Amino acid sequence: MSIYIILLFLGTILGSFYNVAGLRIPQNQSVSLPRSHCPHCNHTLSPLELVPVLSYIFLSGKCRRCKAPVSALYPAVELSTGILFAAAPLIMGWTAELFIAWTVISLVIIVFVSDFKYMIIPDKILLFFAAVLIAERIFIPLSPWWDSFAGAVIGFFLLLLIAVISKGGMGGGDIKLYAVIGIALGAKLVLLSFFLATLFGAAIGGLGMILGIVQKGKPIPFGPFIGIGTLLAYFCGSELIEWYFHSFL
Repeated sequence: MSIYIILLFLGTILGSFYNVAGLRIPQNQSVSLPRSHCPHCNHTLSPLELVPVLSYIFLSGKCRRCKAPVSALYPAVELSTGILFAAAPLIMGWTAELFIAWTVISLVIIVFVSDFKYMIIPDKILLFFAAVLIAERIFIPLSPWWDSFAGAVIGFFLLLLIAVISKGGMGGGDIKLYAVIGIALGAKLVLLSFFLATLFGAAIGGLGMILGIVQKGKPIPFGPFIGIGTLLAYFCGSELIEWYFHSFL
């Protein structure tokens, strides 16, 4: 079996767990107990009902017992995680940096679920990933070695400055999240990540208001856009920067 198929499979399994983590940790619930169940009828899901993506397809997106609809968020997160885990070595090669890549993917997926569902990015999640990324960057450092520290400082204080100027326009979770992201990306790419996150957030938010999906003045979670910007900056940042300078300067 191809290593990429294995990574796709493992990624979907992890995506299933990241769904649970993103939904339960903000509610101060255990990620292991109680077992996964239907939120409508409390039916405990069997192993066959927990197969990532496939269970959703075979059950037509409904609970097997009460037939209540199951959120499409579950298979979307599972499949996205699987694809990203398999794509990472194709993009960057089989290097030690892959451990950082898979950690960054895990972070943004859990944050996506948490912020999308509750508009909360819990400190528990951020502290865990901060510790993991610091440990990884000790053994897999950026060049120069202090770039991780610079990225964390810039990510934190840039968002803090925006929050102060906008008088609360940026959430505390977003500020701390960018400090964690800065550890992985470094100074240059954390700035690109924020630019891309803002660009996508403004474009999709504006389109949502035009279509009537988003109400004017109603806050929308920024975490999902941070995730998009971070992944693009991490995997394609150098190419994007080079393209910009060659095309416009």
